[in-house]
Amino acid sequence: MAKVYISDIIEAPIDTVWALARDFNGHGEWHPRIAESTIEDGMPPDQVGCVRSFTLSEGGHLRERLLSFSDLDHAFTYSIIVSPMPIENYVATFRCTPITERRATFVEWWATFEVGAEDEAEIRQAVGQETFAAGIRALAERLEQA
Repeated sequence: MAKVYISDIIEAPIDTVWALARDFNGHGEWHPRIAESTIEDGMPPDQVGCVRSFTLSEGGHLRERLLSFSDLDHAFTYSIIVSPMPIENYVATFRCTPITERRATFVEWWATFEVGAEDEAEIRQAVGQETFAAGIRALAERLEQA
């Protein structure tokens, strides 16, 4: 089982960060890899069980199911149902925690998944740096512009 973990600090209060990040379908507004995204069957984007279907800017298509969601914990967990990547049993969590000594937010994004040894380094890079790290940076940049 492979694991990828990325964390960073966003210089904004948790309520501001979570207000943007909590929308399971909102990643198309701030993540550079997302071209377009929709929630299937008209479900709300914070309802456990909803499925987001999205296209990457480079052309791949994914479907992900929301497994858990908590405004109290500022976190959600999801799984990949369909992916162009050679992975299985992918489960990821996105979580925000307040930094109490200043108005900032500690953001964590991690995933576990199964991948063949021949693809592991490439997939770790794609998930860790190109998706999670780039996404956290883009979220921070979006909030700076607001």
